[in-house]
Amino acid sequence: MNRSAKIIDTPAPSPLRDGGLMRSGRWAGIMTLVLILAAACGRGPTDDILPGGVPARTDLHDASGLPSPAVRTVNRNDAGWRLIYHPGRAPAGSEQQAARALCGLERRRVAQIVRLPLEAPQDDPGAAKIDIICA
Repeated sequence: MNRSAKIIDTPAPSPLRDGGLMRSGRWAGIMTLVLILAAACGRGPTDDILPGGVPARTDLHDASGLPSPAVRTVNRNDAGWRLIYHPGRAPAGSEQQAARALCGLERRRVAQIVRLPLEAPQDDPGAAKIDIICA
């Protein structure tokens, strides 16, 4: 009785193909970890400087010298500083105080404070917008 057995050459099991990484979800976990680590390598604290020599990481709301509930927006623009705040939630003379504080960041004096109308006063009732120009 000469029975010849067929020999089938099968490739060695692959962890990627035969129930390893792909089927168990480990591959997705590894890729997620790689993406998280890559995102963590982003830009750290900035060393950028605003016009006037003010570090961009400066907390401008705090630097204005006004109480936090009063301040809405503080930003640096070409003319100087723009401040949107609630005068009713700030002490008397707060415009001058904020102007001195913000111009002080640039080591300059206050040249002018200009009151501007709000584009949509109904969005934030009671708020006021001023431009502070430093000399």
